[in-house]
Amino acid sequence: MRVIIQLRPSPDLVAAVADPDRVATTADVADGLPGVELDASFVPVAVPRPVPRAGGDPLSLNQELDFSLAAEDASVLVRGTISDDELATRVTLLPSMRPDIVGIYADPVISSTLTCGGDAPVGDWHDVERLLNVAALNAEGLDGAGVALAVLDTGINAAHVARHLGRGVTLDAERSWNPAGVDGRPGQFPVDHGTMCAFDTMIGAPQASLIDIPVLLSTRPGGSALDGLLSDAVAAFAHLRTVLDAQPASSRALVISNSWGSFSPEWDFPVGHPGNYSDNAAHPFNLIVASLDRAGADVLFAAGNCGVECKDGRCAYPNRPIVGANSHPRALSIGGVDTNGERVGYSSQGPGRLTARKPDVCAYTHFSGSKAFGDEEPDSGTSAATPVAAGLVAAIRTQWPTTRLSPAQLRALLRRTAEDRSEVGFDYDYGYGTVDTANIIAALQRRTKRVS
Repeated sequence: MRVIIQLRPSPDLVAAVADPDRVATTADVADGLPGVELDASFVPVAVPRPVPRAGGDPLSLNQELDFSLAAEDASVLVRGTISDDELATRVTLLPSMRPDIVGIYADPVISSTLTCGGDAPVGDWHDVERLLNVAALNAEGLDGAGVALAVLDTGINAAHVARHLGRGVTLDAERSWNPAGVDGRPGQFPVDHGTMCAFDTMIGAPQASLIDIPVLLSTRPGGSALDGLLSDAVAAFAHLRTVLDAQPASSRALVISNSWGSFSPEWDFPVGHPGNYSDNAAHPFNLIVASLDRAGADVLFAAGNCGVECKDGRCAYPNRPIVGANSHPRALSIGGVDTNGERVGYSSQGPGRLTARKPDVCAYTHFSGSKAFGDEEPDSGTSAATPVAAGLVAAIRTQWPTTRLSPAQLRALLRRTAEDRSEVGFDYDYGYGTVDTANIIAALQRRTKRVS
């Protein structure tokens, strides 16, 4: 089984891992763990320590937390493999043999969230542009200019995106990042799922700067071209923390679009095991997501395509399929509606596992757009809905950096202004409803008047 191992080495080593200008290897941090085949290609990642307010629970994400990357506080992650025959024994024995081991966690397979449906597109991307009221956004100066928008997926083909949009796109190659073993230049990957996601972000935020992170191209034995490992997402988020920290505090804006998730408990420890990912707020990736939110990033995850009416064939959770970071309390979990406003049958219903009230809101999907999979295939799944919502968030950030509107306040704004589609208030089909740009703009205008 692939695992992520969390250690607390000497403060000097922690400082070396946490410093983006220094290089520390797996051998430096964790050489010689008996029974573990360590992955030398994986660059160790620093994990900040959650710091609750006085009396708070350090393992709960449902409270106000700070995060410390100080050498005396942070820990370090490496990854490796433990044979299935020895897994239970090693997980128990290793911490007693090596007191610097903090925990051993699942490194589950993560996969893109394509749709199970074969239905024709409902409308096209110009309908989505109209429904998002992009003209009104632009009139308010909300077009994504100056906003970093990271797409974590299979890589972006920027030329394809520009050709089908009919306009240029900005690709930030300097701040893009590849997992270990993934070759390719930012913006020049084969046309695939990540290109679809990039196209869909541009509908609402045509001037945003795309950061290309092909996290789903990381390889594993027996893996496909559309899945990777959660450990590479951990490393990607650690890179994005350096991107965020380098931005001026007064104009900080980073939107992170994630159209992927874990579909099966096969690659995870059981619920209740300390190494579990799906239901465990203390899993290092879930902590890193919370730390990015605290630092000022807007994190969006697809709710997934495990809706009861049209479940993706890979969905193996018997219930509550919105798992792990896709149900994170500090992230926006996005469901899908078509351009008629109707929930698509594959959009996963709540409750979520880390937080029950998921999805948060719905955005548009199943429309003709990027042509990434051919002229007749729609941009579909909550995979398309998530970057559509991410583009809207990036547009808002043009004039509303985190100093004016924190990620938590922006999440609350999207929920409060959503168009209710079902039961009054929240429900597990639509969340709080479908994103409503007119209501968002009106709320921001009222907020401006109050401040002035």
